[in-house]
Formats: sequence, structure tokens, C-alpha cells
Amino acid sequence: MTELDPVIHAQARLRVVASLSALPDCDQVTFPRLQEVLGMTAGNLSVHLRRLEEAGYVAVTKTHRGRTPVTLIALTRRGRLAFEEYTEAIRALLAPADVKETP
Repeated sequence: MTELDPVIHAQARLRVVASLSALPDCDQVTFPRLQEVLGMTAGNLSVHLRRLEEAGYVAVTKTHRGRTPVTLIALTRRGRLAFEEYTEAIRALLAPADVKETP
């Protein structure tokens, strides 16, 4: 049986990675925009982003626009590959199995 990546498999993290994967390579989204899209609290999103960042799946960049602090989130190449492998594993699990009934 195909093994699913436990880092991505958690529902909230799967939603984060799926949303970020829709962005072009190297594109970033602000923390508030991602929070809005996902409908998550700031604390909950932060916890899941930290776990994804520890796994090397997302990059979190803190910067400033003028005097305003901005947090930017992006899916890393490693994260994009992990998500592609995850979706392939899901497809494999959902594919019809060649199961024969015993008489």
C-alpha cells in the first residue's frame, strides 16, 4: 500500500499546500491573504506553517513594505515535489484494484 506523507496529510496542512501549489513557481502570498483564502485563524495557520516550514515544504519570509511588516509564504521546490508525490499516492489508492473474488 502507498504511504501518504504525514506532514501533508493533516487536513489543514493539505489545504495550505494545495492552495500554495496553485501559485506559479517562486510566487508568494501574504499571510493575511492565505488566512483569508483558507478561513483559518492566525494562530492555527501559524502552527501549520511552522510544521510545513520545518519539513522544508514552505518558505516564510518576513520583510517590510515601507514601515509595515509583511509575512510572505511560498511553496518550496521540495514542497511542490512532496505535494506531487502525495497526489500521486492518493490517485494510486483510489485507482481500481485488480481484486478477484474467491468462489
